[in-house]
Amino acid sequence: MASSNAAAAQVTKQTFPGVKHGEQPGLEDVAGLIKAGQAKRVIVMAGAGISTSAGIPDFRSPETGLYANLEKYSLPFPEAIFDIDYFVEQPEAFYALAKELYPGNFKPTPTHYFFRLLHEKKVLKSVFTQNIDTLERIAGLDEELIIEAHGSFAEAECLECKKVYTKESIKPQIERGEVVYCTEPYCQGNDGALVKPKIVFFGEGLPKQFFDRISDFSTCDLLIVLGTSLSVQPFASLVHRVPSTCPRLLLNLESVGEVETARTRFFSSASEAEGFDFDGVTKRKEGIRDVRFLGSTDEGVRKLCRELGWEEELDELMERQNKLLDEERRKEKEIKAEKGDEASSAKVEKVEEEVKPEEKQQEVIKAVVDKVEEDKSVDKSVDKLAEGVDRVKLDGAEGEAEAAPSSPPKATL
Repeated sequence: MASSNAAAAQVTKQTFPGVKHGEQPGLEDVAGLIKAGQAKRVIVMAGAGISTSAGIPDFRSPETGLYANLEKYSLPFPEAIFDIDYFVEQPEAFYALAKELYPGNFKPTPTHYFFRLLHEKKVLKSVFTQNIDTLERIAGLDEELIIEAHGSFAEAECLECKKVYTKESIKPQIERGEVVYCTEPYCQGNDGALVKPKIVFFGEGLPKQFFDRISDFSTCDLLIVLGTSLSVQPFASLVHRVPSTCPRLLLNLESVGEVETARTRFFSSASEAEGFDFDGVTKRKEGIRDVRFLGSTDEGVRKLCRELGWEEELDELMERQNKLLDEERRKEKEIKAEKGDEASSAKVEKVEEEVKPEEKQQEVIKAVVDKVEEDKSVDKSVDKLAEGVDRVKLDGAEGEAEAAPSSPPKATL
């Protein structure tokens, strides 16, 4: 923003949010709001980018994402691994992915711990996440604060009788790479009685909780958006739900969700420009309220914590929680060793090793790709799926709802 610390402090205290045009607010201004007690109902919107430093690949990156790596294989389309029809016909590919992504295989990142720190500072209202990895929970964040827009691995459900399974109860089968079937007498022997983690697949509606908690945005006084392309609806449209005076912070590798400049200039109306406006192109009479930091989310979070004087607390929180996680894994390893489950025990030991995130991501992708290749000779559903591609809604819901409709919007991952 301004070159001198005095000027930055003046903007923080007097004009942000609402910096005059020609200025650009920064992380120091956002920190100033929090320190001044003007941000007490913070809402976080998080995407796959916050988990890549943990070793989990995102879905949509052009070269390194899961979909890009699956594109050349025998799936009818890369996203089929999360298509409900394909899952019913050929569940092996998804379970290969589940084995690699299952809770316990990864540790939370500094960004996940930042969410918990916001809660401990009593300024966090809720975290809306697109991620299915449950790393917010593993970081110790109160589950009541987490809205998993696309579901997660936290629970699973039989597609036939709807019996709910905990993630722990099906973990042994998942770790062995097995397809999980319902154990209820009514369902035994029924190939359709698959137990599917409560992840929102293409063709399924979003969780009721998502719609129930949209009202949180009406009282938000600071919105933080991290690690997302903002390309998936209805999640992406949530940035417009906050009050017009609410400051919004984007921490991302690239700028996303910006106003359509030409259209905005034509209409010259702030109401026509609901996207981020970092440069004041909309000439809002209230001034500039949007801030961006381009870089990794972990880097952005650390810089914000530094401005707040929280960095040491963040490190202490990470160290404390990671020690608890390490102890849990040590006990899990001992139990599995006693049972003679050497493969699973070795997997737990591997998690404890220091492995580069990029290497972990490639391990996940390779495991899924290998399974897809293995299943080529026994593919039971490619033709059926290819015929049905047109009826599979891949782009999410059109429009929004205040409450869950009778036919909820479809989601993409």
